[in-house]
Amino acid sequence: MMRRLQQKPITIFIFSFPFFLSLAFFFFSHTAMAQNETVPVNVGLILNRNGKLGKVALSCINMSLSDFYNSNPHYKTRLLLNIRDSQRDVVAAAAAALDLIKNVQVQAILGPENSMQTNFVIDLGNKSQVPILSFSATSPSLTSIRSPYFFRGAKNDSSQVGAIAAIIKAFGWREAVPIYVDNEYGEAVIPYLTDSLQAIDTRVPYRSVISPLATDDQIEKELYKLLTMQTRVFIVHMLPSLGSRIFAKAKEIGMMDEGFVWIMTDGIANLLSSGDHSVINSMQGVLGVKPYVPITEVLENFRIRWKRKFLQENPSSVDAELNIFGLLAYDATMALAIAVEKAGITSFGFENTNVSSYATDLEAFGISQSGPKLLQALSSTRFKGLTGDYNFVDGQLQSLAFEIVNVNDGGQRGIGFWTPEKGLLKKLSSNSTYSTPKSNLGPIIWPGDSISVPKGWDIPTNEKKKLRIGVPVKKGFSDFVKVTVDPSTNTTTVTGYCIDVFDAVMKALPYAVAYEFIPFAPPDGTSTSSYNDLIYQVFLGDFDAVVGDTTIVANRSKFVDFTLPYTESGVSMIVPVKDNKKSNAWVFLKPLTWDLWVTSIIFFIFIGFVVWVLEHRVNEDFRGPANHQVGTSFWFSFSTMVFSQRERVISNLARFVVLVWCFVVLILTQSYTASLTTLLTGFNEKNLVIYNSPEECDELFEKGRANNGIAAAFDEVPYMKLFLGQYCSKYTMVEPTFKTAGFGFVFPLDSPLVPDVSRAILNVTEGDKMKEIEYAWFKKHSCPDPSTTVSSHSLGLNSFRGLFLIAGIVAILSLIIFMAIFVYEHRDVLKKSDPRSSLLSRIHILLRIFISRDLSSHTFKDKSGIHSMGATEPSPHTHYPPSPSSYSEHTESNFCFYGEHGTPPAEYGDLSPNPNGQAQAPPEIGPAIELTSPDQETQSPQAVHGIN
Repeated sequence: MMRRLQQKPITIFIFSFPFFLSLAFFFFSHTAMAQNETVPVNVGLILNRNGKLGKVALSCINMSLSDFYNSNPHYKTRLLLNIRDSQRDVVAAAAAALDLIKNVQVQAILGPENSMQTNFVIDLGNKSQVPILSFSATSPSLTSIRSPYFFRGAKNDSSQVGAIAAIIKAFGWREAVPIYVDNEYGEAVIPYLTDSLQAIDTRVPYRSVISPLATDDQIEKELYKLLTMQTRVFIVHMLPSLGSRIFAKAKEIGMMDEGFVWIMTDGIANLLSSGDHSVINSMQGVLGVKPYVPITEVLENFRIRWKRKFLQENPSSVDAELNIFGLLAYDATMALAIAVEKAGITSFGFENTNVSSYATDLEAFGISQSGPKLLQALSSTRFKGLTGDYNFVDGQLQSLAFEIVNVNDGGQRGIGFWTPEKGLLKKLSSNSTYSTPKSNLGPIIWPGDSISVPKGWDIPTNEKKKLRIGVPVKKGFSDFVKVTVDPSTNTTTVTGYCIDVFDAVMKALPYAVAYEFIPFAPPDGTSTSSYNDLIYQVFLGDFDAVVGDTTIVANRSKFVDFTLPYTESGVSMIVPVKDNKKSNAWVFLKPLTWDLWVTSIIFFIFIGFVVWVLEHRVNEDFRGPANHQVGTSFWFSFSTMVFSQRERVISNLARFVVLVWCFVVLILTQSYTASLTTLLTGFNEKNLVIYNSPEECDELFEKGRANNGIAAAFDEVPYMKLFLGQYCSKYTMVEPTFKTAGFGFVFPLDSPLVPDVSRAILNVTEGDKMKEIEYAWFKKHSCPDPSTTVSSHSLGLNSFRGLFLIAGIVAILSLIIFMAIFVYEHRDVLKKSDPRSSLLSRIHILLRIFISRDLSSHTFKDKSGIHSMGATEPSPHTHYPPSPSSYSEHTESNFCFYGEHGTPPAEYGDLSPNPNGQAQAPPEIGPAIELTSPDQETQSPQAVHGIN
């Protein structure tokens, strides 16, 4: 039984083998049929098949399709290339695109090769909705905004201008000249380049445009023109075919020597490795910018495979090298293959319903039905390509980083990187923030095998000329600039303080600059007519600079550039050490004319009278004895000048009069103040006198104001120092000093010399050299120490002595009158009635009377004639309240001087001497008037005495 069981499987296997064999045959045959059911998709390829770039790109595209479908055999779609030769011609490229769209009905087009050809093909693709994917057209004008069906699988040329500007800024070059080809490829990037340079304050003084068909003679002529300019920084933007001729000719005429700076864009730098060795030798020291392609193992393996395959297909091209455009062609083909598969399109036909029977060949093509889906698929395609992360943003392949290279030793060497986020970097892995210093770049070998950084400009070498420095020819202040001509030899000599400073500054520069001084004067040869005319010659190009006592002024800076000032800035004043002028003591009367003075005084009296008429019957402040009322009225009127009146005005009519009068007084006093200020501190333009030399200024001072001379001189500090150096014993400089910019050297606008000369000025002014120069020109006259008596334009006593004289006379006369009346009223005290009383005792009694109150005055009398020292109550004859000034505000009633309380009345005793020669003592009493509390005053009201 066991044996029977063991034989059964063998029998089954023998009888089943034909079945399994037939099953396996069916499976493999079905799989082969499934693989043969792939969908072919026609795509166009436009390139120059005979050109080196076209050959490299075609081989990379074929390898891309082979690698992609070998790694993705399950994909249903297969790209079928339909190749057309552009023959390096725009019309041929357009005709090829038209044929592919109209006759082949391709679903997409790779190429064309350059920007000029692509510009026209884009319009065809937009109209037919056929995506155009270019891997080598880099012009910024080919933007996807013009056509959503255009995809640029290459870096935009405008993305590299930031890297170029960062290099120029790092080395501090102030001027740069772009050299570019005269076509759309060259012109499109220039606006972006100039904007980027202007953002870092780098000037573009000239643009060198060279035709793509230019002969060697035309190229040489243009380079010689550049050689006549000062700028030595050149930016070359063109394709290698023309660029190699430019550099070869530049080396031939000496423009690749030390001191020159050449920067090439990626149009040449990308293809440098595949260039001729003789061309590379002519580019030694050139800097280049190109898109950075990370070195990976996949890329190196591909490079080896491509080299082997390319040599098999092109045995004669032994020196061919893989370039960036071959890598971009590889990635662009793979992106298109991924997008076609991702779109999932089963039908790839064209819709011809809108084609008219009268349409031309340019219009007689339909619209791709799969175009919108393929457009969307391309926009969302992302993968890791040979050139790095590959993805489109608004139809543009994104630029991540640029590599900066230096051509030397027969090849190129990387010296750093640039990214928009971090600027210049030695390594991309650096975590530093954005920066542009040149220290972030590796060592550079400059043209002429030099390791020193070129300054970026130079004197034009073909003309061998010196800088033409204009100097003013002037009569006065020759210590600043003096031009002398030797009549025998007709040679010109220029000397002076400004000349010595300029010579010292130019010697302080880190490089040598040849220059010559050229006098500038009107045709008659007398003197410089205007410094503005001299400075304008620099703007016109007649002079390369101006050296002299030229002041830095804002309106001049519109035409020229100034260096930093090399003199002390400011305008000051000098005056004689001893002021002999006689000030007008009555100047305070001049603001008003005599008729205005008289009218004002009359109106003061009149207004006082009017107010008295309106107030004296109702206002206690204007009542009392006649002389008191007159004084109060005039005092009230005149006190309005300073708005210090204290008397109340009760009636409405008087208030109205006073209101109007106060307004008149306000205007009058303000006008008087302004006029007096002008008289004391201002001056008329007719009093201004122009002088041209220190000697002439001294002569004007000697004349004085009375003889059409001057009392003070205003000028810039350097001129004042020079003047004081000659006349330090007679004059002195006084404060304040008004700010100005000082003297500076003049150069053309945006001259590269300005920053270097300014730095040299700082070095000279901070050292001992400037002190030596100033001492030689400003301190060459020995002078004794000046007197400490210095005139000043500050207002002094002399300006107001007349005013104080009037006030003093009025005060003294008032005192004399008062003392005369006082002595007259108390003349009995001075009489020698008692022979025992001495004169000193009588004077002592008179002094006690003088400091006591005059109780006989109406202000201390009530209606009943009783002495009142307390507060007063309103009169029963008036309904108006008492004026505050009518209340006694004094507390001297308890104040004793030598133990006395006011003037004692007769009932307290006679102060006359007794027969013994002693004054009779009053009876023992308390104070004449005792202070009472407010309650007591209220209980005992006092009446106010007045005239009825």
